[in-house]
Amino acid sequence: MQKNTLNISVVIPLLNEADSLPELCAWIEKVMSKNRYTYEILLIDDGSSDNSWEVIQQLHAKNNQIEGIRFKRNFGKSAALNTGFQVCKGDVVITMDADLQDSPDEIPELYDMITKQGFDLVSGWKAKRYDPLSKTIPTKLFNAATRYLSGIKLNDFNCGLKAYHSKVVKNIDVYGEMHRYIPVIAKWNGFSKISEKVVEHRARKYGTTKFGLERFVNGFLDLLSISFVSRFKRKPMHFFGSLGSLSFFLGIVVTLWVLIEKQICIYNGTKVRNATDQPLFFLALVALVMGTQFFLAGFIGEMINVNSLKKDSDGLIIETTKE
Repeated sequence: MQKNTLNISVVIPLLNEADSLPELCAWIEKVMSKNRYTYEILLIDDGSSDNSWEVIQQLHAKNNQIEGIRFKRNFGKSAALNTGFQVCKGDVVITMDADLQDSPDEIPELYDMITKQGFDLVSGWKAKRYDPLSKTIPTKLFNAATRYLSGIKLNDFNCGLKAYHSKVVKNIDVYGEMHRYIPVIAKWNGFSKISEKVVEHRARKYGTTKFGLERFVNGFLDLLSISFVSRFKRKPMHFFGSLGSLSFFLGIVVTLWVLIEKQICIYNGTKVRNATDQPLFFLALVALVMGTQFFLAGFIGEMINVNSLKKDSDGLIIETTKE
């Protein structure tokens, strides 16, 4: 295996951020030069409709350590990050947003936490935020729910500023809108040395936010999805088989109860109802059918290749700045 030759890869997904890119890249270059890091900056243009790609090409012409990747259309932040993770070459990977709300001055400390303190992943924590209450309150609820379900003690799961050891980004897949749960994905893939660092949150200087309130509803649904997939994707029969066993057992118990009750009535000479005249009979029938269906779902799940979840990014890219 060829050894990485770069200290840091900075992966930046972006959508219509032409105004901020020159200032952001100049700031990153200044930090890298001051600390004598070898680096690359990967700008992932997620289908921008402004002149972001032209700006990226200009930046690349001035500094070939800045590389650009352009998607055919907007595929989302998760696809952009996953593509950046696949092509990056740094020993440490830093992700940040392109809107200048993340400070590149945090990079040296994040780099040291990975290389010297041995963490697999360090997540930024914007303890003081310049956001309205309509955004900060749902964010706190989202973080509390994620902490409870994942067992990871982070205060800010969705902070765009994160640092990763290269082995983490090369062994996880980020798809759908799962970028919010990268620490959860990393943990359930065996990377448990996860920490956080308080980072500066800056007020947005250019453009407008790309996310609305619907992201909190989608985020909750994604949390349920990733909790299920991460725990049972390799053992679906454990989940569906358990439900099927319980449902089948209840169906058998209710069926036996209906039959025993009928025999008791016959023995005592009391009025006897046909089993099909009792609601319990149909409940038992439904439970037996559902139990069978759960078992079948488990068997089908076992036969599905887990690798089908992987996304091939080749179909997303329309062009790059690489020769």
